[in-house]
This record gives sequence, C-alpha cells and structure tokens, in this order.
Amino acid sequence: MNTKKVTGSTFLSSFFSLGTLSLIFFTPVSSADNNLASSASAPSSQSASRLIKINQIGFLPDAKKLAVIPANNATTFSVIKVGTQKIVLKNKLGEAAVWDPAQETVKLADFSVLKEAGDYVLRVDGLTDSVSFHISADNYKELNATAIKSFYLNRASIELTSKYAGAYARAAGHADAKVLIHESAASTKRPTGTVISVPKGWYDAGDYNIYVVNSGISTYTLLAALEHFPDFYKSQILNIPESTNKVPDLLDEAMWNLEWMLAMQDPNDGGVYAKLTNKSFDGFVMPAQANEPRYVVQKTTAAALDFAAVMAVASRVVADYDTSFPGLSAKMLKASERAWAWAKANPAVLYRQPDDIKTGAYGDNNVSDEFAWAAAELYITTKNDDYYRAMNAPQVLNSVPAWADVKGLAWISLAQHRKQLTAIADQQLIASRIEELANSLLAKTQTSAYGVAMQTEDFAWGSNSTAANQAMMLIQAYRLTDKRDYLDAAQAQLDYILGRNATDYSFVTGFGAKPSMHPHHRISEADGVVAPVPGMLVGGPQAGQQDLKNCPMGYPNKIPAKSYLDNVCSYASNEIAINWSSPLVYVSGALQALTQK
Repeated sequence: MNTKKVTGSTFLSSFFSLGTLSLIFFTPVSSADNNLASSASAPSSQSASRLIKINQIGFLPDAKKLAVIPANNATTFSVIKVGTQKIVLKNKLGEAAVWDPAQETVKLADFSVLKEAGDYVLRVDGLTDSVSFHISADNYKELNATAIKSFYLNRASIELTSKYAGAYARAAGHADAKVLIHESAASTKRPTGTVISVPKGWYDAGDYNIYVVNSGISTYTLLAALEHFPDFYKSQILNIPESTNKVPDLLDEAMWNLEWMLAMQDPNDGGVYAKLTNKSFDGFVMPAQANEPRYVVQKTTAAALDFAAVMAVASRVVADYDTSFPGLSAKMLKASERAWAWAKANPAVLYRQPDDIKTGAYGDNNVSDEFAWAAAELYITTKNDDYYRAMNAPQVLNSVPAWADVKGLAWISLAQHRKQLTAIADQQLIASRIEELANSLLAKTQTSAYGVAMQTEDFAWGSNSTAANQAMMLIQAYRLTDKRDYLDAAQAQLDYILGRNATDYSFVTGFGAKPSMHPHHRISEADGVVAPVPGMLVGGPQAGQQDLKNCPMGYPNKIPAKSYLDNVCSYASNEIAINWSSPLVYVSGALQALTQK
C-alpha cells in the first residue's frame, strides 16, 4: 500500500473540530516499515517493574491522584513542575504492600492535593522520574472524543475521506447490499441463499465481521453515556459526516450501528440473526480488499433479546430527536417488542457454530440475564408493568457488565430512570443492587496495593474492559449517593487503563507516553500508517496466552497482570473490540462531567 503523505498539522485540523485538542500522532510510514515496527517486542518485565506507574495523560484538578511506586528504601516522594526543578509538593509514601495479580511489592503516592494546571513529573529517590502528566480542567475531553471517533474509523459500508479521517482515510469496504442467508438461518420465506441487504454497522474487533450480541452491549453503553450526560455530549463536535445536523454526534455514531441492527431482524417473524460474517476470517488486508461472500447466520434467543433491549433504549433516546428522525422511535419500539415476542416463543435457541463457519461465535448458554435486561428496558420505555413482572427483579442479581452477562445493564437503566418508573418498581431494591456491587468493588480498591478493584481472577480475556466496566458500575453508585469514594475508585480504574498498571503501557491507542502501538486490528496493520487507529482500548493482560503459536517471540511474562504482548500477533492480549472501547467512552466522559466541584 502506498504511504499516506499527511503532515501532523493537516491531519489534526481535519480529524477533529474540537478547538484545542492536541493528540500525539506519528509520521505515516510505509507498509514495510509498519510491519517491521509490528515485530518489536515489549520491554522486559524486570525493567517495567522498576518504573513509577501513573496515569500517563494525567488528571482533572479535583480528581483523586495516585501513583504506584516500586518498593525501595524511600519514604517520601516529590512532584516537580516540568521545565523547572521546582518542587510543588512533597509528601510521604504509603506502606509497602503486595499486589497479588502482579506479584509486586509497591507503595502508593497520593498527590490529590495538587490541583494547579500544568505538566509535572513524580520523583522518588533511587528511581527514574515518572513520565510527565498533565493537570487541566478538560483533560479527558480529547480522550473521550477520540474513543468515540474510533467507532467512525471502524465503520463498514462507507468510504472514509481525509476530510473526516485524516491519515486514516480509506476506500469503502463491505457494502453488504448482497448478503446471503446461511443454511442455519434459513426459513420458509427466506430460504438458503436468499439475498438480503444489511449495510452499515461497526467492524466488531480486529476482524471485519459484525455480531448482534456484541453490538448490543456496545451500542447500549454509548446510548447510556448520552442518556446520563446529555449536556456534555450535545456540545461535542467530532467532525464526522453527520456533524452538521442537529443531533449529538454520539447519537449519530450510534445510529450507524442501530440501522445495521434493524436490518438484522427478519421482517417476517421478528427473529434476529446472530451475526453478519464471512465463512472464515479475512487476512490482514484493508476492507476494500476483503471481498469474500458474506452471510447472516442463525437466529438466536440471545441476539433477539440483546436487540430488543437496545432498540427499547434507542427508542426513548431517539424520541427526543423526532424532527431529525421522524417515526424512528416508534419503529424501534415495534422492532423491540417483536424481537421480545420471538424470544418468548423461542426461549432456548442457543448459538451453535455451523461446521462451515469459522469466525467468532459469541456463544452463550445462559440467556436469563438477556431476558432480564430486555424486560427492564421495555418496562422503562413503555411503562408496561407486565415487562417489570417478566424481569422477576428480586431474582436478578447485579454484576459487572460483559457481553455474556448483561444483567448489570438492567440495573444501570432502572437506576437512571428510577424517578419515572411506575409504582410496581422496587426502588429500594434498585438502589441496593447498585450499591452492593459498588461496595464490593470499593472494598477491593481500598485494600489493593495498586489501589484498583482488579483481582487476579479479573485477568481474563479482555481484562481492560473489566476494569472499565467496574468503573462504570462505581459511577452509578456515585450518581445515586454522591459518595465521593465511588468516583475516586472509578478514577483509579481509568488510571489503570492509562498506565497505572504492571506493564507500564497505556492501553489506549494514541494516548500516553507508552501507548499500545501494534494492536491485533486489520485496518491498523494494513493501512500503511505507523500509528494505529487512535482511541481504541486493547484487550489487556491475561495469563491464558492462547495465541502463543502465532507469537514466536513469546510474552515477556506469565504473571496474570503482566501477561501482555504489544504485537499484532497477540489476539489474546492485544486485539481491540467495540465492547472494550465503549465503556472507555462512558467512563472518560462521566469522569470529565462529574469530577468538578
């Protein structure tokens, strides 16, 4: 592929319309150079373990500010203003403690009292100074905007022009106007081989397939951000093709996937196909070069319920913009109720991968949480008590959200709309479900040597999304109670993602002194630009290392919190996914909106 000759200033002016944003990007290089860079391995875990771990982009003035210090004989730390040797703060370090997930002994430095805007480093005798970090009143606006923009940069069925995509401009791929009904999805009215049109949507992860189940939680999380913080998002301009309309850009972006989801519903019976896919994964080529036939595969109960839940949410969000989307709110609600009816009539149609399909399964053998979530969202939108009864709320616990465990989303939505619910809703139960889970996460944070909720068992596939979703649940408790400890604990989770972790990486592409540079992401690998698509959250450390056969250089460490490899080969630790980036959007926006006195 030819090198894209775009200067940094040209790129930034075309990529965003956000005033003073100053993303750090890299000079585009050739594909050959990009492949060479992708083969670089991570630094040794020994060197990383001796570094000060800190949020590499910094803090809002009123945020809780912590850094992790490798244990040595030092008992104090200092904060130095960049460009000077001026000590602006000196304080005691915390007591040494072991963080089991990393098997490290560390101390915490608390510099929360520092609120003055500026650039700083943290200094401890016997250690290298920390990377510089920034304090400002709008510190997470750029992160939030770029995380949302990454969804635009992963759109299917559209050419990305340099006006909106800068150096990441590319030809359109996957028009998906002639998609085939797979044998597993065939029905009397749509037999095998029937051609349908299913355009738009976001590429799910490092591959080019699109999945309803994962679209469900991802799209919900973006819509929840808009529902919870409407004023913040109404003023945000992302420089996407829809930016000139009278709709928040976040909703415009969500609409790209909502329209795809609507097309995935069979109009004949209300069932919903599980995924739009090739029979096998594409190679590392750009979307326009990926031309294998596409299929919709098997209707499932989980897909129908995720669809029903998201369309119920979208119906009430879009209702506020009826002038821009006339009739769409009613259409979405009707689609939601038809999908619910199909799921009730087909309560145990679980996904089973056909023999000739080799792409992601998103199989889920327990759909009780999907039933609860869909019922809750339909109840909130329609005020029909039958849906609340169908939820069976007293039997539904709360948990940190994940694509296969969405019951937490039901409680988030019920808490958000608690003042508008009918008398049947148990207000005390709703509050207790949020607070009990948040209290558990808070207790883990307060006893953690790293000051985070993450435990050894949390370092599974997509561990960074666990950290982000833990933060999202903590934020719900703060919004219910105004108890500042919850917000501080959510801040700690973002700090973890942005560098206060055992690997010394910022796990968000394009952000921090040492960001993930080589994600398992076909576009970033094939586009000829050395810097990956910015604003994406990579999966993160996990001890399974299921990709070792594809990564001949090996991981730097097997310890759970250090088992991370910044290499395109590492789909088990370094892939990206929309359900990982969406809580990054929610949390960065929420902290920006809430962390102000």
